[in-house]
Amino acid sequence: MPAYDSLSADQLQKITTLGALKKSGYQPRSVKTELRDNLIKKLQSGEDVFPGIFGYEETVIPELQRAILAGHHINLLGLRGQAKTRIARLLIGLLDEVVPMVEGSELNDDPMQPLSVFAKNLLAEKGDDTPVAWLPRADRYTEKLATPDVSVADLIGDADPIKAATLRLPYSDERVIHFGLIPRAHRGIFVINELPDLQARIQVSLFNILQEGDIQIRGFKVRLPLDLQFVFTANPEDYTNRGSIVTPLKDRIDAQIITHYPKSIEIGKRITRQEARIKPEQRGMVTLNDTVSDLVEQVAIEARGSEFVDAKSGVSARLTISAFEQVVAGAERRALVNGEKNTYVRVSDFITAVPAVTGKVELVYEGEQEGAGIVAEKLMGKAIRTLFLNYFPDPDKAKKLKGRPSPYKTVQDWFGAGHTVDLLHDLSTKDYRAALDQVPGLRDIVAELHPNEDAEATYFLMEFLLHGLSEYSLISRNRLTAGAQFKDLLSSMFTMPSFGEDDDEDEDDEEEKPQRGRRR
Repeated sequence: MPAYDSLSADQLQKITTLGALKKSGYQPRSVKTELRDNLIKKLQSGEDVFPGIFGYEETVIPELQRAILAGHHINLLGLRGQAKTRIARLLIGLLDEVVPMVEGSELNDDPMQPLSVFAKNLLAEKGDDTPVAWLPRADRYTEKLATPDVSVADLIGDADPIKAATLRLPYSDERVIHFGLIPRAHRGIFVINELPDLQARIQVSLFNILQEGDIQIRGFKVRLPLDLQFVFTANPEDYTNRGSIVTPLKDRIDAQIITHYPKSIEIGKRITRQEARIKPEQRGMVTLNDTVSDLVEQVAIEARGSEFVDAKSGVSARLTISAFEQVVAGAERRALVNGEKNTYVRVSDFITAVPAVTGKVELVYEGEQEGAGIVAEKLMGKAIRTLFLNYFPDPDKAKKLKGRPSPYKTVQDWFGAGHTVDLLHDLSTKDYRAALDQVPGLRDIVAELHPNEDAEATYFLMEFLLHGLSEYSLISRNRLTAGAQFKDLLSSMFTMPSFGEDDDEDEDDEEEKPQRGRRR
């Protein structure tokens, strides 16, 4: 019979008795040894061990691999949205495809190293005829979210009076124990998410499992040398807000690996595009570009450095994912409203993603005073201001050029003459282009700096130019309920509120400009 290691999963599952398993050459391995051996194979073959994880190639992943090679229990410590749980779930790929177990065993007993009374009794009764089942790798992963109501019975187990009565056994018999999640995860990976949220007295119950590898249940003299790979996740914010990891438990966790946010916009874009749930029909209807993706990522960067946002809380990658989804949805909705079969993304679609930002940032006192919506708009404005310089000359430097007019002078002068432009969110493509074309000099600037862009990208950059000039205070942008109005900076100081502020609509203006969105 071929050696056990050379058999495929399908061939292994044809082995149905302990005797046949012995003949195959099977030898028990601990789960940590299994993870280590499979990691070594993947590293030697050059295979991607953690597919879909970006930005950790030189930091978190090497540390994680070293911890697995060392056979360590792991704590992934980092702020929200740093792929901690995703990494833990990817460890499943380092387990064998299937492993043998005593058929009907509650604790996934290894046929050659039984733990439970059930497995031991069955082996004593049937010997080599003991039936063998096969446990797939997916069933060897157990995950528990730590919440204040988690009990020792949930994790470890407790005496079951119903089982005792049914089997007519005394409480001193091990068979009346109802095992918790951890014993049932024997020979697998057990993950506890948000460990600091677990009450201290419950954390204490993990001491023996981590150090001695056994469990204790009430007054029972039960010693179960469990075989487990523990992975914990924790957020540093929880240490002060909700709880902490008790010191003796932290001491027993071998490796603490610190995660982090993407260190570049490019990495952030890869993560966002991988995780964003964009429907096929949306991809067919909405044409995107790199600029709007950069803007979405820049919002998160601005938020992480903002004085209004709690830095200790962090800004999750879910912000950029949700914002990107809303940008696409905004463009899709506009096309549907206007009966258009396809559309090109606009800066105004980016602006409409405010709801994706407001719920994803924790504000400090000053931010609460400003209001979540206003803070979100300011962050988006800063993102536009930052990326504007990647496409157009710095307006601040242009003001100081001696002997040469500012490249934006024609646009400024047109607005200075009292003209305005309303860019509503739901404008049709025709009306959108007409609104931008009425501003003299706008197309010329874009054409000179980006001569190779097609018509759709050109109009996008024309709109981007208007938003950028408003962020540099060369013109003003005022928020309308249904969009934004651009006009001269000086006149707006007397007639309209600045972007992000509320005000009542003047009845005369309402009558004069019924086609515009109501101002707030």
